[in-house]
Amino acid sequence: MNLTGKLLIAMPGIGDPRFEHSVIFLCSHGEDGAMGLIINKVAPEVRLSNLLNQLDIPIEEEERGEQEIRFGGPVETQRGFVLHSQDYESSINSLSVPPGYGMTATLDILEDIAQGSGPEKMLIMLGYAGWGPGQLESEIVANGWLTTESTDGLMFETADAQKWGAALASLGIDPLTLSASAGSA
Repeated sequence: MNLTGKLLIAMPGIGDPRFEHSVIFLCSHGEDGAMGLIINKVAPEVRLSNLLNQLDIPIEEEERGEQEIRFGGPVETQRGFVLHSQDYESSINSLSVPPGYGMTATLDILEDIAQGSGPEKMLIMLGYAGWGPGQLESEIVANGWLTTESTDGLMFETADAQKWGAALASLGIDPLTLSASAGSA
């Protein structure tokens, strides 16, 4: 099972408040573990302009600096990641993630965004979510996560507060019907 490029949807009762109602885009998943970015949790009081100012990157248009930064996960929360459409490729390094996305963690993407030449669609995060070998699979079996396909509409066009419900709806699930406890037959 390779879930690269899929979305993880946190189930009620996941047991970790950092992941409650989270939707995570999996940038990589394999034998060595998994790495993903939470796409629906805004980092409180952090805007792109704050980040660019800290990095001494001049911004061409002030409204661009109002873009929200998201909490990408609890690992390396000082490290930045940009999940974006595939119309952009860093001159240093971008990871291509099927089915048509890119993830860039180098400073040049922030410079390009500040100058208006970044990707058309993007989410900027601080931190990421990571799992060791077999850990994510165990959490899925234990009813911690559901998986669904990633779409531009869900990732880039749906309001953050609506993404969890929209991801469940893409599977035909009404959030009100979910239980925090798993059962077995």
